[in-house]
Parts: sequence; structure tokens; C-alpha cells
Amino acid sequence: MEERLALRIKLFRETGQVRAETAEFVSAELEALAAAGRPVSEETAGMLTSHLMMALTRLQNGEPVEEFTTDEQVAAELAAHPGAVALAQEIAGRAEGALGAALPGSEINFLALHLAVLAQRPPAGSAAPAGSAAGARTPPDGQRRREQP
Repeated sequence: MEERLALRIKLFRETGQVRAETAEFVSAELEALAAAGRPVSEETAGMLTSHLMMALTRLQNGEPVEEFTTDEQVAAELAAHPGAVALAQEIAGRAEGALGAALPGSEINFLALHLAVLAQRPPAGSAAPAGSAAGARTPPDGQRRREQP
């Protein structure tokens, strides 16, 4: 794993913001994404990492996970990215099995948005073509929460 992304996870863990098993789960999922050729780095997956760790932690702590008022808009956007939705559902299933944290539909959709953006980036080890819009899209600003250490 890229050093800066590993440091992000380490900071969350060492400051007590996430449990060790949550950090390990997210690290393993990021490693799997990287092994599949996705460009996993601090730049490309930092927000995905923070969001997933904090959502899982809130669920493990019995805290409410907010529903988004833009769920219909997100679902419409994700209609063009069925692979990202399927992958988000798989990750959510593994999270429930490993951590007992069942991500609600809106969180799965938000995870899918992160994955769809990641999928638009060039594969690890390749450069984006000049003028490429790869990775230019980001989740709507209204969906972001402060989750960086």
C-alpha cells in the first residue's frame, strides 16, 4: 500500500478514531482493489478510506448513520456504474460478516460513488492521456463529511 495512504489508516487507528479490526478490514479491501489493478493511493482513495472507516466505526459503536436526501440522485448517477454498485455491495457484505457492521443502502451508494470515481482513473502504473477527464468527477460536495485525521 502506498505510504501516505497507510499513514492515514495508521493515524485513524493510533488516535483511537477506529478500532484495529476496522483499520485492518479497510486495509485488506484497499489491497484487494490495488491487486485488481485499481489506482489505490492517498490521492485516489484517501476520502474513500476515511469515509469507509468512519461509517463502519459509527455502525460498530451503535451510532446512527445518516440517510442522505440525495439518495435518488445518487442512484440515478450510479445507474451508469453497475460494477461499482456490485463491488460496494460485496464490500458491505464482507464488512457485515467480518465486523458485524451492516452498511445501510445510502452508505453502500456512497461507497459505490467512491468506487465509480476510482474506476474512472487510469489503472495503477499507467498515466492518464493528455486532456483526459479520468478521475475528474468527485462525489457531490453535499455528501462529504469531515473525516480526515
